[in-house]
Amino acid sequence: MGTPDFAVASLDILVKNGFNVVAVITAPDKPAGRGLQLQESAVKKYAVANNLPVLQPEKLKNPAFIEELRALKADLQVVVAFRMLPEMVWDMPPEGTINVHASLLPQYRGAAPINWAIINGEKSSGVTTFKLQHEIDTGDVLYSQEVPIREDETAGELHDALMQTGADLLLKTVQSIAAGTVKGTPQAHFEAAEIKHAPKIFKETCKINWEASIDTVYNLVRGLSPYPAAWSTLQDKSLKIYKAHKEHKQPSIAPGAFETDQKTFLKIAAKDGYLVLDEIQLEGKKKMTVVEFLRGYRF
Repeated sequence: MGTPDFAVASLDILVKNGFNVVAVITAPDKPAGRGLQLQESAVKKYAVANNLPVLQPEKLKNPAFIEELRALKADLQVVVAFRMLPEMVWDMPPEGTINVHASLLPQYRGAAPINWAIINGEKSSGVTTFKLQHEIDTGDVLYSQEVPIREDETAGELHDALMQTGADLLLKTVQSIAAGTVKGTPQAHFEAAEIKHAPKIFKETCKINWEASIDTVYNLVRGLSPYPAAWSTLQDKSLKIYKAHKEHKQPSIAPGAFETDQKTFLKIAAKDGYLVLDEIQLEGKKKMTVVEFLRGYRF
């Protein structure tokens, strides 16, 4: 059960290692783009290309879907980047349902663990496989694998690293379940002074507070790149910032004000340094480098 690219690597490794995937469950096709053409999820495209049966329920409690699921007689269900399952679904197979989560649980439970790890300036993240139970992301840990985060790494880059680590860890988990050697560890065993959460990201989350430190601003930009992107305003127009770097120098202008030579650089002041912009998108324009932007923009 999964929807985006992140889930495809996990499905692919199960198929390539000879596991009998009796069906793939993914989100219904959605209209997208200018012509609102129906778009298939990344997982559906993979499943169709590999002749795997696909179910796309609108509602997971729909009696017809529950009957279809039961008829599959799956031994185990695997969830990767899907949605919350009702108990009647996750409790159905004899081996239960396992989830691949892009953090080292119990840290960063929630919808956006990759983004929040970078936004919070963490030095490492990882992947956990665990058994589903009632509360979201709280089940017994089966395996986990730590992955370092580079100082300049973006959410997109960490996503790709964790996607592959997650697939490898899932394979190890499923092989252990098949061999009967897996042992779950309650999350309470992994003690932490503070549990950090990874709630869904909204537009307001992405707005840059220039009164914050330059490290905080830079981490927000990294943690939201390439999607949904941190944003601010430039001369009353919305400005998305995809790539930038830090300049540790006490600004001579107010936080949020900018400096530019109108040719090669555009930088915005934070509390204790500048964010030097590299790749941006002004409202109504396409994404471009700052040099390209300055060539056509009049301040």
